[in-house]
Amino acid sequence: MIVKRADLEARLADIEAQVTDPRAGVWGPNTLTWRLDRDLINFAGGGRAALLQLAHPFVAQAIDDHSAAPRDPQTRFRRTFEQVFAMTFGDLDHAFSAARRVHGVHARVGGRLRERAGAHARGTRYAANDAAALFWVRATLIDTVIVVHDRLGGGLTAADKERYYQESKRGAALFGIPKSEIPPDYAAFRAYVRGRLADGTVAVTEAARAIANALLTPPTPALAPAMRLYRAVTAGLLPASVRRDFGFRFGAAERLSFRAAAGALAAAHRVTPERALRAPAYGQAARRVGQDDGGLLARAVERALARLAFWPDVPTG
Repeated sequence: MIVKRADLEARLADIEAQVTDPRAGVWGPNTLTWRLDRDLINFAGGGRAALLQLAHPFVAQAIDDHSAAPRDPQTRFRRTFEQVFAMTFGDLDHAFSAARRVHGVHARVGGRLRERAGAHARGTRYAANDAAALFWVRATLIDTVIVVHDRLGGGLTAADKERYYQESKRGAALFGIPKSEIPPDYAAFRAYVRGRLADGTVAVTEAARAIANALLTPPTPALAPAMRLYRAVTAGLLPASVRRDFGFRFGAAERLSFRAAAGALAAAHRVTPERALRAPAYGQAARRVGQDDGGLLARAVERALARLAFWPDVPTG
């Protein structure tokens, strides 16, 4: 199924009917979504989520055919998170505007696969607004947040995972994904992810490998050591089959690097004040709804991140 504009508007109406305070946006300060998604530890899983998305042949081919990401990954990072943060932490108008903007961009993206990939024949038509592919992209983000918090952020209870997954259904609606594509509970969601990894829906192509290599290549020699550690974390967090298909080596040395890097990140997360781990978009949202935004420390982090060229400037209302 291809998500049309009318499908999107119907799903946005579903969200609007559930929202009690439009200033708080799609979720709001009392949701687990805001608490987990504001945590900067999630960026340790950015490579994992990106590669899982690229492992879907429709996604990789669309990016290869229509995006500058292989040549300019920094710009794609900014644009992606401008929209993601606007949807997550924006007021309802900003969230819906971002959803409509993304849908409009996707509506212009389509083509055919240039190689056979898993269950997909060469020449299969793809579209960026394909509902099944859209849900796979959403699934990689949901799954990665949970994996990162389990492995690096102190862990989540079974109840937390269920609650986070149920809240995530509003995020699927922001892309117009029909309810029929969305597993009913977290156990079914985990079965869905395992199934897509095993049934040929997800299959790494040459285009995916080339884009992944560009994403994980340091932009300057000075960043090479940090990128080596990031590659190790990314490889260690990926499912084994996807890691293998992307060509990551993961022998004894790589496993040691991963354990060392993951241990260091987990330790740093434990001792860093929670207020210093909040994404700037969350601080803006918290101030908008009159909640604690983390105070001076969180604002100092916001200012520091704003000075980085790659960090998105997010209007959240």
